[in-house]
Amino acid sequence: MHLRVLNMVPEDGQLTGGYEVMTFAELKQLALGGGVIRRLGAYQSSEMVVPSLATFSRLLPAALLLRYMSRGSATIVDLEGGVQRITLGYLVVLTRNFVRDLFSQGALRRRIIAGLPQKADGCGGQLDLTKPVLYLRTDAVYGLVSGGSVGHIAGVLNNLDAFCGAPLFVTSDLIPTVREDIETIVWRPDPRYRDFPEMWVASSGEHLERELPRLLGDRQFSFLYQRYSLSNATGLHTARRLEIPFVCEYNGSEAWVARHWGRALRHEDFSLQVEHAVLDGADLIVVVSAPLRDELVERGIEAAKILVNPNGVDPQRYAPDVDGSSVREALGLGDRTVIGFIGTFGRWHGAEVLAEAYGRLLASRPELRETTRLLMVGDGVTMPEVREAIQRHDISEQVVLTGLVPQEQGPAHLAAMDILASPHVPNPDGTPFFGSPTKLFEYMAMGRGIVASDLDQIGEVLEHDVTAWLVKPGDADALVEGLAVLIDDPERRARLGAAAREEVLAHYTWREHTRRIIEALKERCA
Repeated sequence: MHLRVLNMVPEDGQLTGGYEVMTFAELKQLALGGGVIRRLGAYQSSEMVVPSLATFSRLLPAALLLRYMSRGSATIVDLEGGVQRITLGYLVVLTRNFVRDLFSQGALRRRIIAGLPQKADGCGGQLDLTKPVLYLRTDAVYGLVSGGSVGHIAGVLNNLDAFCGAPLFVTSDLIPTVREDIETIVWRPDPRYRDFPEMWVASSGEHLERELPRLLGDRQFSFLYQRYSLSNATGLHTARRLEIPFVCEYNGSEAWVARHWGRALRHEDFSLQVEHAVLDGADLIVVVSAPLRDELVERGIEAAKILVNPNGVDPQRYAPDVDGSSVREALGLGDRTVIGFIGTFGRWHGAEVLAEAYGRLLASRPELRETTRLLMVGDGVTMPEVREAIQRHDISEQVVLTGLVPQEQGPAHLAAMDILASPHVPNPDGTPFFGSPTKLFEYMAMGRGIVASDLDQIGEVLEHDVTAWLVKPGDADALVEGLAVLIDDPERRARLGAAAREEVLAHYTWREHTRRIIEALKERCA
């Protein structure tokens, strides 16, 4: 048997053509649980498939595991055609680099903190909207095919030239649905520190900052827009160097997200220092919700430069007349009433609550086993909990899990649904929910009946029994009742969907979202 590890969502089935297939996350769990000890030389060969060798972190532990489990060849290959054989010499090089990076992290952090610019008085530069916009995407997330961040990035980029010069997109990876005519430069991260992810992203920010003068040449820009990422001050430094205004898009503290939805940062104080300096130095900060604004004000950020700007939608791409018949046919949905969900199955999405609620609904009303289906599009960290609920309620025949689908196919999948669920859950520490789910506005644009959590901005954008049916957040029984109301009343679904479409067209398009950014920036830099 051969081993193939995928640093992406695998194809259905664990055994494929003589290979045992597992994800990188499953390999990691195997190692942490000690199960890998029994697999010394268990495979004839081992292979890991990654989107790009240049953007893959944790290289040394991955290489050691692959080499340990294979009695033959061990390789890492990427989708760009790169192949790296894991030989003894290669492991020696990786180990040497690991030691070098381990003992130089402190110097890197001190250098970055010492180089942070002081807060400037007034606007960082003259605003000339006839010139191009420089948009920086510095996230250390690669191979995205869909998700809220994809929608947000494309939404802003695709509409900037309606109000100012055409954007230049400098990005760590290509983003689906960004217009093909937008000039794009893809940069690669620093090869150092890749076994220390927090320091890798910090060092890569420095690396990009050094590369930008060469990449940009003598071009002039109206302003710089950066989607803030962990420990990255590239946008602030570059805007100061070019003497142009700096707009920072802030979607929540990376330190808070790591602490509550993942694993706490090892160097949290360092990351918070960089984060605060960037926010303090920005000329305009764009946040998607009022709780994010309130958080920043509590941290001492000037309230006047914070724009609360909810997410939006492209109403031509997401519309009631999108044809979902091919998706319904391919998934065997027939003429049943389809409850739908699309997302990255994050800790805040409540996908597991929806699976639990659907199981309880079918237990209380067995006739719905034949007349309804639950279609869940996406994948992510809560998928094991979703699968557990499906198994416990014995509803596997009634639930369709598609896995991740490309962003371009999202509208057709939503069009295959009759009821759209947004079962978001409260923050685990009791703080206000600070999200602005892109799926919410995509749902509204589709003109379908929506069942949603009455949670902070979601409950402000939607009105109960006017544009959606709102339920208590995180309450599976309340969600059961909401689903039942819309299953039983197609006319109500149609009424709610039509009203939601009107509301999103009036207030929540990406064009309107981008216009508000430009108007706020003009006011700040008058």
